[in-house]
Amino acid sequence: MQTLVTGVSGYVGAALVPRLIRDGHSVRGFARSAERVRAAGAEVDDLVLGDATSGAGLDRALDGVDVAYYLIHSMEGVGASFVDVERRQAETFAAAAAAAGVRRVVYLGGLVPHDGTISRHLASRLTVEQALLDAVPESVALRASLVVGARSRSFRFLVRLIERLPVLALPAWRVHRTQPIDGRDVLEFLASAATLAPRHAGRSWDLGGPDVMSYQELMRRIADVMMVDRLSLPLSFNLTPVASVVAAAVAGEDPGLIEPLMESLEHDLLPRDDDAAATFGVRLHRFEAAVERALRDMEVQPR
Repeated sequence: MQTLVTGVSGYVGAALVPRLIRDGHSVRGFARSAERVRAAGAEVDDLVLGDATSGAGLDRALDGVDVAYYLIHSMEGVGASFVDVERRQAETFAAAAAAAGVRRVVYLGGLVPHDGTISRHLASRLTVEQALLDAVPESVALRASLVVGARSRSFRFLVRLIERLPVLALPAWRVHRTQPIDGRDVLEFLASAATLAPRHAGRSWDLGGPDVMSYQELMRRIADVMMVDRLSLPLSFNLTPVASVVAAAVAGEDPGLIEPLMESLEHDLLPRDDDAAATFGVRLHRFEAAVERALRDMEVQPR
């Protein structure tokens, strides 16, 4: 099939390209910068430069496309307005995809809390998801929590905190639970989504690894694989606006990215069910195996 990968200079997009080519698909990339695509190592058959916000380049990018991967996120560098930016981008892309006759859009978003309380970050992901599903009915939305991979910004952020802090101050959200997933498994879900039977499309699927853990346990288990001892200091509050700035400074990250992510930790983020792996034909890796692989890859990649 002719596929389009947007956000092809990002972690997931760049890794997805060779996986799709291995399956025999033609891959076109869509990005704002050819230089960033080259730096990410994404070797696409064709690259279209443009902008999802303005719509520039979308008609050419979507021409003749069967399946389009929507992997655009815009939290970094735009401050609190990222919610509006992501909504406009999704609506522009969705309209262009529908007009071009794209059969399926595949989107990777985030797990949402079961209790209905939702952060800005996850609310934005749901808005994007709905815009794509409404415009192209045979679309597939995948929802995941922490993706464990060498180029995953969230995972690298946690590793840097563990490396650089002798004592980990863990806010009240430490008790909430999640199911991290190996980045290799996410790629398998994404690749499988291109040929997923229509009866399984037109909806969202929750993804999670086989291990359920609290965020405190997640940090401890990463530290164990790194073979470092870190004391933890449990806190009775979150104070996310302040904590995110401090944590971002320690890890060398953008506070504009870290604060919305930390807001999402204030509730359990667990899959609604465990049907996805069997439906998509994906064999899941255990958490420690995922962390070990990611840490090995980080040793040979620029940090």
